[in-house]
Amino acid sequence: MQISSACWKAARDEDGAGKEEWLAAKRAEEQQAAAEWAEQFDMPPLEGPEKALAWAERSRHQLVTAAYSALVTEGSWDEGDWAVLEDTIRTLTRAGWWLDQRAAEGTDLPELLDAATSGDVGTENPFR
Repeated sequence: MQISSACWKAARDEDGAGKEEWLAAKRAEEQQAAAEWAEQFDMPPLEGPEKALAWAERSRHQLVTAAYSALVTEGSWDEGDWAVLEDTIRTLTRAGWWLDQRAAEGTDLPELLDAATSGDVGTENPFR
């Protein structure tokens, strides 16, 4: 998620922290939210280079929650429609796939999932 310079300046001015400290705190907050979300919704761990995993986890969390909001909360999908999509989401465990989609709109997630290749699907059973 890109942070506007105005938001960063306002937040920096409020607490006096430097840019690096503020960004580190913001990333830690986002990482915690992504970890709690993944546990709550039984999302499998992502696979890939260690340095990409945290970023990919945050990207997955942001895209999937944006999709839920756009498709279910504000859209015409019901929980049954979402449950089918959520099962597909669980099969995509390649960290790089989620990083590649980080700028996508939530409404694009179903189409993006349809276009995913077998190389993006993990080896573990997503239906535990």
